[in-house]
Amino acid sequence: MNNQQLFRALLITGMSLGTAWAVRGQFGHAQGAAWAGGIGGLCIILLAKRQDWYAKAFHLALASAAGWGIGGIISYGVVVGYGRGVDFGNVYYGLLMLFVIGGLFGLIGGGLFGIMLSDTQDEPVKWPQLLVELTAGAIIFYYLLIEEFGWLMTPPRSEAWAACFGIAVAMFWYMFRHKYYQAVRLALFAGLGAGFGFAFGNFLQVLGSASELKFNFWNVMEYSIGFFGGIGMAYGVFTSTWPATPTIVRKEAAIAPFFILAAIIPFVVWEQSFGTERLLGILKEIEPFGDGIWTVRRAQSVALLLVIYFAIYSYRKYIRIRPGNHFSFTDKQVSHFFLGYLGLYVTFSILVTMSFLSFYRIEQYLYIVNVIIIMSLIGSHKPHFSERGLNYERWFVNFLFLLAFLAILTAIAVSSHGELHGAQRRF
Repeated sequence: MNNQQLFRALLITGMSLGTAWAVRGQFGHAQGAAWAGGIGGLCIILLAKRQDWYAKAFHLALASAAGWGIGGIISYGVVVGYGRGVDFGNVYYGLLMLFVIGGLFGLIGGGLFGIMLSDTQDEPVKWPQLLVELTAGAIIFYYLLIEEFGWLMTPPRSEAWAACFGIAVAMFWYMFRHKYYQAVRLALFAGLGAGFGFAFGNFLQVLGSASELKFNFWNVMEYSIGFFGGIGMAYGVFTSTWPATPTIVRKEAAIAPFFILAAIIPFVVWEQSFGTERLLGILKEIEPFGDGIWTVRRAQSVALLLVIYFAIYSYRKYIRIRPGNHFSFTDKQVSHFFLGYLGLYVTFSILVTMSFLSFYRIEQYLYIVNVIIIMSLIGSHKPHFSERGLNYERWFVNFLFLLAFLAILTAIAVSSHGELHGAQRRF
């Protein structure tokens, strides 16, 4: 029964972060990844059903959003192109580097989420110090790896992966010094899941492209990142024991993380993604003879109004009307915010792709199916936590197995097609 509950938690979290990360494909960058990361964090909070986690739901969701969002600065378009080649060396390199990039997404996202879970009144996390160390790690490792050693992963694109690698190193150093071993374990599993998901997703994307089926297989790859990253993150949470924290939170302490999640991230996504020129280009492919500017203006306005309404409504419902200076949240309230946050992201995706005018992007409607399934499963879930520890020898063996498995995927991929559009060569 316990394993069934664990499997259920992994599935729901995988579907939640997978759907959100697939939606992120329409927006990209750090802000899109942050929105998806926040959704993944909220899902785990709901599945855990711990009152102390409800109390700091916005803090936890923001930590997850920040961690996954940091990885959004990494450029990987060229690396994906390596996986579309026809020679073993370049394709294997591409899959390995996608594993590294996805791993950095999950390591930082899972790590910061785990650190926030470990933040207690008796042993509070020194967040200013941590942020300084993460920044220093990013600067030092970027200079060493890129400027000094010249270890380029994605020439001529940005090599921001090196800065993220430095952040991950500094974060692990902080966690080990403060004995946040549960957070270390969570980061490793989230990194393993997201890294595997990126490499495996690119493999699926290549096979899909070779099949010439009319479907957005790039989005399949993105769903795979979130799905397996969510599985790793959930496994790290539910197979560890976490300290108890206060079941109430000060109102002023909740305002900033709430505002960033509910207002700033959605607004930045809107401002960066709903440009007139971009939407007109999309619309011309669907309705080349329609009144394009009228439709674009309506899509832009609706999206902005949804951001404003969601932020104001959520503030009034979850912050303003709460009596006193200390309060908490209920399962129902967190569930409603989660559904609204995920639903708003899916709606943004449908608006920015103009899919409300046509079924040319069928995957957009599959997002809605995913949301329905998630909400039908999440409410009846009964959480179970266990302590499974971390076996470093087993991790090393599993890592070698993963390298071999990626080699098998590479062999299958290169034998399944000729030269594909968008293929790149590193060597």
